[in-house]
Amino acid sequence: MTEQDDPNRELTLEHRILIQVRQVLAKVVRDITPPPGAPYPLPQSTVDDIRDCFALIAARERELGAARDNPDLPVFGGQSATTQIVDFAPTKPESDDET
Repeated sequence: MTEQDDPNRELTLEHRILIQVRQVLAKVVRDITPPPGAPYPLPQSTVDDIRDCFALIAARERELGAARDNPDLPVFGGQSATTQIVDFAPTKPESDDET
């Protein structure tokens, strides 16, 4: 794998750890999920704990990525904006009858 192919090359160690933990946790959930109609093998408290883990991982990933990836952050003097505002408001067609 080259450095260009590595999507984690610019991420911090903490962020890479969070990504890996999230992916492994998702694989475990997929592996233990029973077919439709079959009983779930885990107690509800464990399912709730797994959901809480996903929520904590997502919250921390947002915090880590906020400063780098958030286009809504303010632009300070001397910096150039990295976003462009596009107006999607509907426009009223002009008609020839209006006089």
